[in-house]
Amino acid sequence: MEGLLAEKKRVVVVGGGAAGSVIAKTLQLHADVSLIDLKEYFEVSWASLRAMVEPSFANRSLINHSEYAPNAHVITSAATNITGNEVMTAQGRAVAYDYLVIATGHVDNGAHTKAEKINQYQAEQDKIKSANSILIVGGGPTGVELAAEIAVDFPGKKITLVHRGSRLLEFIGEKAGKKALDWLNSKKVEVILGQSVKLDSESDGVYETSGGETIVADCHFICTVKPIGSSWLKETILKDCIDIKGRLMVDKNLRVKGHDNIFAIGDITDIPELKQGYLAQEHALVAAKNLQALIEGKTDCCALSVYKPASPMALVSLGRREGVAQIMCLTIGGRIPGIVKSGDLFVGKTRKLLGLKSA
Repeated sequence: MEGLLAEKKRVVVVGGGAAGSVIAKTLQLHADVSLIDLKEYFEVSWASLRAMVEPSFANRSLINHSEYAPNAHVITSAATNITGNEVMTAQGRAVAYDYLVIATGHVDNGAHTKAEKINQYQAEQDKIKSANSILIVGGGPTGVELAAEIAVDFPGKKITLVHRGSRLLEFIGEKAGKKALDWLNSKKVEVILGQSVKLDSESDGVYETSGGETIVADCHFICTVKPIGSSWLKETILKDCIDIKGRLMVDKNLRVKGHDNIFAIGDITDIPELKQGYLAQEHALVAAKNLQALIEGKTDCCALSVYKPASPMALVSLGRREGVAQIMCLTIGGRIPGIVKSGDLFVGKTRKLLGLKSA
């Protein structure tokens, strides 16, 4: 009887992205879960570029935290500090925990409500529609996918993509970058490599590159990598657990090194693998299993699941029907990777993972 009447353990999750959403959803019936996030919603971030050309797509890819985690306490605020048993928020609130999960991924200072975000996407689509020429800065997956989305949905636009690297998609193999470049060129996208854009020098739609070239564009989109969301941790009890890249060092069970009751999951970890949404979700499922074991009193390390870094695999969408895939050493371009990702962008799969209808 005493066990039945015992209070649930308090689990605080900081960050409601790909990893934080899954662990909050998974643990909400096993613990007293509090989810601290700047936004009221979770966004399927890898679908955000489709929402820029088709704002109604965001009705499915933006999900209020209360939809998938109705039994959790959602606290819409930034976390500012951590002690041995509390997380402090920007609102001055102290949230007590028995177990803590850090899932703050990359910095995102976007809209706070779903309605605001949909309005933002509508404004971005309006900007694309009204522009004859568009500059995209950054040739990673975000820049490539945005250029592809615009090229497919608005084929009459003049698109210029500038990337400071020597090739596109540097996070994966050279063949994948070449296939993406060839595809963009086939859609008449001008790609300038090895240069950056001096955005502060823009004047009346004329931009200057580091190589002295001038680009005329009605608008621009910055698609460079966002910083890791760990700067807020530098004055907390986890300050010595951050590596030189700003990532939290974790053990094989996804616990922050030196802290038995604090986990880190998603892009903020130092796990040696590509930083991708589906892997963040896998982190969340492993950490959730381990937290359930600890909550049940299984403290033996043999009772905890081990996370094994994933082999390199990446899918980059090229519009609505095509894509580029790298699986281990194999690179594929065209319709096959497009069938896998580009139509729905895994939104339906993600919604199901969160216990929601795919449609």
